[in-house]
Amino acid sequence: MIIKPKVRGFICTNAHPAGCAKSVENQINYVKSQNVSGSSELDGPKNVLIIGCSTGYGLASRITSAFGYGAKTLGICFEKEPSERKTGTAGWYNTAAFHDQAKAQNLYAETMNGDAFSDEMKHAVIDKIKQDLGQVDLIIYSLASPRRTDPDTGEVFKSTLKPVGQEYTTKTYDTDKDKVHEITLEPANQDEIDQTVKVMGGEDWERWLVMLAEAGVVADNAKTTSYTYIGKELTWPIYGQATIGLAKEDLDRAAAAIIAKLKDKNVSANVSSLKALVTQASSAIPVMPLYISLIYKVMKEEGTHEGCIEQIAGLYTSCLYAQSPIVDEMNRYHMEGKETNESTQAKIKALWDQVTQDNFHQLSDYAGYHHEFLNLFGFDIQGVDYDADVNHVVNWS
Repeated sequence: MIIKPKVRGFICTNAHPAGCAKSVENQINYVKSQNVSGSSELDGPKNVLIIGCSTGYGLASRITSAFGYGAKTLGICFEKEPSERKTGTAGWYNTAAFHDQAKAQNLYAETMNGDAFSDEMKHAVIDKIKQDLGQVDLIIYSLASPRRTDPDTGEVFKSTLKPVGQEYTTKTYDTDKDKVHEITLEPANQDEIDQTVKVMGGEDWERWLVMLAEAGVVADNAKTTSYTYIGKELTWPIYGQATIGLAKEDLDRAAAAIIAKLKDKNVSANVSSLKALVTQASSAIPVMPLYISLIYKVMKEEGTHEGCIEQIAGLYTSCLYAQSPIVDEMNRYHMEGKETNESTQAKIKALWDQVTQDNFHQLSDYAGYHHEFLNLFGFDIQGVDYDADVNHVVNWS
């Protein structure tokens, strides 16, 4: 099959197996070049559970754990395998490529495909840990989903991307129509807020840690972190101070609850705030394509731009496995300082105020944004022949 990208709205409906494999290889090579285990002040992870392991920050965490520290990794994802006529999802191909690379290095790598929100998956993972690993000493929580089924009641909750309190009018960029325009978002009602917190908050992260600990598969002094984005003034109305922001605030509550409930294991639980990047999740959020296009322009000019793998490798060495990591008043780690410092934000704000339909492509780095968007699905990656006939039916073992 010759595979070309099929983009619809903020998603790409297909993926390229060779491109995904090259992307995984590039990230592995970066981690190896950084000697992350030698840069860490503490011993690194040995047995790692990554809840949401197949793309973005979760995949970068798995790569850093395995190829930076030689850790055994057990991943959980929810991906579609290829059929005779359709490609698999990017996460499916990423996972297959990760397995191939891990096998070549004699690294333990197992992946379970299914609904990480369900108790059935939690019990299956516990059994797998008991069978293969005994205990895990690092648990990464990196799920992104628009809905969640409550395992106790069976009720389905759906997340909403809306401001809180009052309507919000701002600029945005429509990637489909190549158009900068104003958008007005109506405020969320209380039910929409509550449902978003149920999906994107810390309840499931906390449930995972409690169930793992009760089953005896969490090691003493284990670490766990959940990823978030906080942002600054330009994105607060749709992110930090909106429904998604309230949900992410619940992660702080969950972190404190995990520490209290797993006190006898001396488990550390921290929310990690990372920089804005092109991900499948961020592409769907109003304002973010425009904002990210502008920060890419500024940060590349400053020489401070980082992708998922650079952020996560740094998180491991400077926070998770540092002797005295810096945390804020909410016990969060921060890796987004190169984006959110006052000088960089001032440059971004100046561009934001100037940007119009006419000058968008001159003032922004939308080319870089679009390049990274395609990269998510294995396209537009150097060294890959996209005119070649490739086998799209790929599996992991």
